[in-house]
Amino acid sequence: MMLIEQTTVPTEALPVEEFSAHLQLGTGFADDGEQAPLLEALLRAAMAAVEGRIGKVLLTRDFVWTVTAWREADRQALPVAPVVDVTRLTVIDRADNATDAEVGTYRLEPDTHRPHVRATGSALPTIGIGGTAEIAFQAGFGAAWDAIPADLAQAVFLLAAHYYEHRAAAGEGEKAMPFGVNMLLERWRTVRILGGGIC
Repeated sequence: MMLIEQTTVPTEALPVEEFSAHLQLGTGFADDGEQAPLLEALLRAAMAAVEGRIGKVLLTRDFVWTVTAWREADRQALPVAPVVDVTRLTVIDRADNATDAEVGTYRLEPDTHRPHVRATGSALPTIGIGGTAEIAFQAGFGAAWDAIPADLAQAVFLLAAHYYEHRAAAGEGEKAMPFGVNMLLERWRTVRILGGGIC
């Protein structure tokens, strides 16, 4: 199984000015813009860490999820949430011949933690021996920063600020998330049961 991010978060969607204010950085100086690339990088790093911890996509992007077999005949759990649209389901045989499933034969089953692609009939398209299936989908709370739940946005700011304050010590072994960030993320973490199957 492999998840590939097809699009990235555009710079204009990142709250660099708000983060600068959060850090209480001074303004009105000739070099005000020089910190912007650093702040953007810290926000991106914090977002990636938060998304990885909770399995949620904060700002909307396109993804392709590749599997070699369905977990269940009639549905397949998707690796991240919230999923807003499934745009394509393609089965690829061992000779690399691709066949798109008809749109009406599957649908998105939304869920806060474990969305699924579900067959509208009895089963999803058959994946042959040596073949794969690709599910293209769009996931995220929204395209703008204010679409992100407030506690997750705050967690990103706190973690990015932690990175900013400890940037000189990068790579020296500090890997744990700050306690306050973990507390904000706890309710968003995906609880996996049955070996990662249905939740």
